[in-house]
Amino acid sequence: MLDKENFVPLWEKYALTINEAKSYFNIGDKTLRRLIDDNVYADFVLQNGNKYLIKREKFESFLNNSYSI
Repeated sequence: MLDKENFVPLWEKYALTINEAKSYFNIGDKTLRRLIDDNVYADFVLQNGNKYLIKREKFESFLNNSYSI
């Protein structure tokens, strides 16, 4: 159940889950997971246990500097 008081829009979040990033960046699940696997130590990847998060602004910068993904 959504709590309207604590709801944070995607464009204001610091880090996104794979599903949130999939919606926000319009990139497929498999492509996002491959990018994370290929760039585990990149500055846009944040790992919390076995869960990966994508730092939104750093990933935007990564995409801006990429020719293709």
